[in-house]
Amino acid sequence: QVQLAESGGGLVQAGGSLRLSCAASGRALTSYIMGWFRQAPGKEREFVAAIKWRGGSTDYVDSVKGRFTISRDNAKNTVYLQMSSLKPDDTAVYYCAAGQRLYGISRRRADFESWGQGTQVTVSS
Repeated sequence: QVQLAESGGGLVQAGGSLRLSCAASGRALTSYIMGWFRQAPGKEREFVAAIKWRGGSTDYVDSVKGRFTISRDNAKNTVYLQMSSLKPDDTAVYYCAAGQRLYGISRRRADFESWGQGTQVTVSS
């Protein structure tokens, strides 16, 4: 299983930016998809973005398209989520996740078997 450690959360004003990092260890990631999910208080954990490690294809939930960018650094085994034009509705605990998948990308939580501990993002109005 892959071990994941997120960092980079914090408090930011609306309109600001943050970059989340997720360092992966334990296995080679060439057959993996990496995802970011978030969970706001009282709400279900929801998909935010995903990237296929081999090839780099990406997917985003509509609410973050054009504002968030997911990327990976092969040399550092790290996935990033660059968040810009942040809104109060983006406030949540953000989780990094990894799942083995040979073809395509998934948004389903069940397809990600490894999860980080989460990092809090708070956007003030």
